[in-house]
Amino acid sequence: QAQLVESGGGLVQPGGSLRLSCAASGRIFSINDMGWYRQAPGKERELVARITTGGAPNYADSVKGRFTVSRDNAKKTVYLQMNSLKPEDSAVYYCNAFMVTTRFGDGRDYWGKGTLVTVSS
Repeated sequence: QAQLVESGGGLVQPGGSLRLSCAASGRIFSINDMGWYRQAPGKERELVARITTGGAPNYADSVKGRFTVSRDNAKKTVYLQMNSLKPEDSAVYYCNAFMVTTRFGDGRDYWGKGTLVTVSS
């Protein structure tokens, strides 16, 4: 059974930085795109950043220039470096990855359980 586990959330002051990590484990044949989404109270889940297997990133406009997504394919891990954090960045951050678990399988989206990021003074 494949799974994603996030780490690195917490409380940070406005203007501060945090680095989130998400490691994939279990029975995995291949991993395609990986990324991060977030959901604030009362709001829908939204894309923060995604990255292809080859390392091409895609960002939401609200985080461009402040957040950086990266991945280590050997470690099956995706990272999100968050700088210049704002109170409106506060949310539960979810890791996402499209993973194939068998050689001839179609694959599907997997989600982590989420990690809370709170930006407050």
